[in-house]
Amino acid sequence: MAQSTKVLDGGWGWAIVVASFMAQLLAYGSPQSVGVLYPEWLHAFQEGKGMTAWVGSLVAGVGLIASPVCSACVDNFGARPVTIFSGVMVAGGLMLSAFAPNVQFLIFSYGIVVGLGCGLVYAATLTITCQYFDKRRGLALGIVTTGTSVGAFIYATAQNELIVLFGLDGCLLIIGAVALNLMACAGFMRPLNMPGYYLKQKAALERNTEEQLFEKPQLDDLKITTGSSATTPEKTLMVKELLITIDGKDLAFQTEKKKGSSMAGLAIMKVIKKKQQAYSKYMHSMYEILQDQAMVAFCIAVFLFSLGAFPPVLFIEDVAQSEGLIEEVSVIPLVSIGAIATCVGKLVLGMLVDIRWINGIYLYGFTMFAGGVSLLLIPITKSYLGLQILSAILGFFSGNWSLTSYITTKIVGLDRLTQAHGILMFFGGFGIMLGPPVVGWFFDWTQSYDLAFYFSGTCVELGAFILFLLTLPCWNRKNSEKDRPDVHYTSNCDKVASVA
Repeated sequence: MAQSTKVLDGGWGWAIVVASFMAQLLAYGSPQSVGVLYPEWLHAFQEGKGMTAWVGSLVAGVGLIASPVCSACVDNFGARPVTIFSGVMVAGGLMLSAFAPNVQFLIFSYGIVVGLGCGLVYAATLTITCQYFDKRRGLALGIVTTGTSVGAFIYATAQNELIVLFGLDGCLLIIGAVALNLMACAGFMRPLNMPGYYLKQKAALERNTEEQLFEKPQLDDLKITTGSSATTPEKTLMVKELLITIDGKDLAFQTEKKKGSSMAGLAIMKVIKKKQQAYSKYMHSMYEILQDQAMVAFCIAVFLFSLGAFPPVLFIEDVAQSEGLIEEVSVIPLVSIGAIATCVGKLVLGMLVDIRWINGIYLYGFTMFAGGVSLLLIPITKSYLGLQILSAILGFFSGNWSLTSYITTKIVGLDRLTQAHGILMFFGGFGIMLGPPVVGWFFDWTQSYDLAFYFSGTCVELGAFILFLLTLPCWNRKNSEKDRPDVHYTSNCDKVASVA
């Protein structure tokens, strides 16, 4: 099934954007506003801040670390089945967390189960959005990724009210039930390209039919054979070209058809060899992606930004209470202010990156620099209004998450987007997973957040510096000059081919 350019940048693509927006809102609403639940867990389980912080860090980091696996699931099964399965995981994990007897159980139910479900939603929504949009991809991704921020804004206030009315357990049960609507969002995700799993099944069926036709030409029922248009040579060849791996069921069918054990063993060896070639090709593709200096710099920058910029989402409410700036969580929590600012940032940055003369990598580096400055100002802020302003600034520049898919596509191309984005999200998830526990341990040791936020701001500034340094145009000039003497032209045809 070929992708038609007529369906890009409009039509059903906007239905995909709305469905993906709602899917990210439902999946990430509670994890992105976990800062509201964090003080409640501290009070309920009486554990250290470093240990309790693992719940919030894992729910955000596990899904991103597992991005290569999540992307492989989307490639093989499609966005719709993956989103349905993720709805079961997110809702089940949230409901299971209502019965958590300790923090360790909560780390599994809320941190790992819900985190993996969110990772599947994230991979599915971004992949199908990139498939439906080309020229307006930045705007579309900006709208889709604002779903997490809008969800955080709504859920932060809603979870406060639900905790007051029904308690912590009742709150988790209700938001778990709401998360089941992810299955409804999956219904709109009509695939443009047939997923790999269905290609294998279709190819296996076509091959079986073809073998039956060639092995049994002497049957009397020739009308069915000659009249069938489903097994024409052209269509069979097309389906074989779509086959990307050998299915296990197809292997069993082939080995049953072989009469000698040596022939069956030969067929098995051929399949094993093809599998090895596929895996080696996949690993070689990953190696080639990581050979790109711009991609490596982007991975390092995303890791350091995630390590430093995510902890305020979890700790900012506790910072205000620890410093005595506010007695209890306000009607509009700091988490909500940061979330709505992130929503605006994703939309604005998504529109900016579509402008032809703006470099997406440098725009991302600028957002890192500004976010790092706001982090360094948090320890010296001694008023609640100042924390509100810094939360809004940091939230706006944290909207650079909407740029990751766009920049990755520009670096490696659309064909390698899924694989490269999975590698990038692995680095981002690893940083998110480490950030909150490190900040919590800093507080447990020093009984203050000052040193922790100085560390976070320094990490973000270091990432911005590395990204700017390793993506300077002079690197490309040096590489081209280094490669130039090795090129030997033998004819005019060689020159034309090399330029092409």
